[in-house]
Parts: sequence; structure tokens; C-alpha cells
Amino acid sequence: METITYKLEHFEGPLDLLLHLIEKNKIDIYDIPIVEITAQYLEYVRQMEREDLNVVSDFLVMAATLLDIKARMLLPKEVDEEGEEIDPRAELVQRLLEYKRYKLLAEELADREEGALTHFYKASTLPPEVARYQPPVDLDELLDGLTLAKLKRIFEQVMKRQENKMDPIRSKFGTIRREPVSLEEKIGSVLAYARRARRFSFRQLLERQADKLELVVTFLAVLELMKIGKLHLTQEETFGDMDIEALEPEGMEEEPDLGGLDGFEE
Repeated sequence: METITYKLEHFEGPLDLLLHLIEKNKIDIYDIPIVEITAQYLEYVRQMEREDLNVVSDFLVMAATLLDIKARMLLPKEVDEEGEEIDPRAELVQRLLEYKRYKLLAEELADREEGALTHFYKASTLPPEVARYQPPVDLDELLDGLTLAKLKRIFEQVMKRQENKMDPIRSKFGTIRREPVSLEEKIGSVLAYARRARRFSFRQLLERQADKLELVVTFLAVLELMKIGKLHLTQEETFGDMDIEALEPEGMEEEPDLGGLDGFEE
């Protein structure tokens, strides 16, 4: 028997080795002499003792497969449901044919990649306006065969897709626009009211406001007027209504000094 001296790195796996042995011995892949091929394959595996076990394991699985096929070849022939003999080598032959096909394709792609490296391509020199040019749309061709029924069906499909994109709850939300409320203007209006009423309750003042934002800014305006000495606030009991009194003399119309507001606005 001829000694096999090939190294493991020459083969990508057990199928690659089998295919090499078949081609080396000029064997018909459809009629593999399983005894001869198994002997040569096992001889190669014996020389792999020092190789990585993770790599060798794949070759050992194939060795077991070859021995199984060899044993089945010695047994009486099996037949299928149609009465035809079952060749124990059929599955292995199919795997080898598929591997050979993919190997040839890989080699062809590698050749094309190598050949592409020797080609040079000229960059486009078309002016941008020419590259962007699009021929005018032929409406007769575009609308050919379009009927009102088809147009209605297309419209309904588009509307249905649009409805599916909409959130059934959020789509009903309105837009709330926030109206700016100037603290400076509110101070002026509260002071004008205090000059007219002279003495009033905090509740009366709040009842004149339109919304929560107005209430908050009104409260800030009262605090600011108390700080600059324009209003005086008293409360007889906890959580009771607060009485507000104007501290300015009657007939006072001088604008208050609001320089400390720093342009505050809500």
C-alpha cells in the first residue's frame, strides 16, 4: 500500500481529503471502492495524532462513517419499498458531489476576484444636470387601463394604510396653546383694582381670573406688591379668607417700581 504523506493543512476537512483520494486514484465517484478508500483514509488519520483534537474529531467521524459503509457492503443487499437495492455509499456520494460543486464555485469566485483587481474603471464624467435628468412622464402610458373602480380601490387601500398608522387615542388629542401671562402686567392690573376697591378679599380677586395660570400669576403679583409696600394682607384664622388692603393714599396713580422683576414672565 502506498504511504500517505500529505499534511493536514492541505485539506479543509474530511470531504476535501476524500475528494483528493478519489481524484488521485482516478476513481469513479459514483462507484467508490470503499475498501481501498477506507484503508487510505485511515492511514492518513493515523498520521494526525499530534494535530488539534478539535480538528481531528471531524476526520474521525468520517472514518467511522467509512467503516460503517464498509461493514454494510459486506452484508446482504438491502432493498427499498420499490424493490431496488440500497447502495450504502449513496449518501456519501451525494455529500461529495455537493462539496465538489461548492468547491468549484468558490474557486471560480476567487479567480474572478483576482481578475477584478487588474481592472481599472473610469469615473463618470456626466455633468450633474445630465445625471439628474429624468424623462417626462407619459400620462397616457401611466394611466393606461386605469378605471374609476381601480382608482377607488387604490384610494381605499391608501386611506386604510393611513388609518393603521394613526394612534386611535392620540390622534384625537387637540393642541393646547399656552397664552403668555406677564407678571408685570398682572401687577399693574391688581394694583389698579386695589386702588379702586381699597379693601377686598383674596377670594374676590381670584374669582376675576380666567384659569389656573392666571391664578398663579395673580398670587405672585400680590406677593410682589406686598414686598414693595403697596398692599397689606391680614388673615384672622388659619385657612380662612385673606383680607387685602391698599396702603397707598386715595387718588394715587404713580406706576410702581418693578425693576427687581428682571423681566419675569410666565
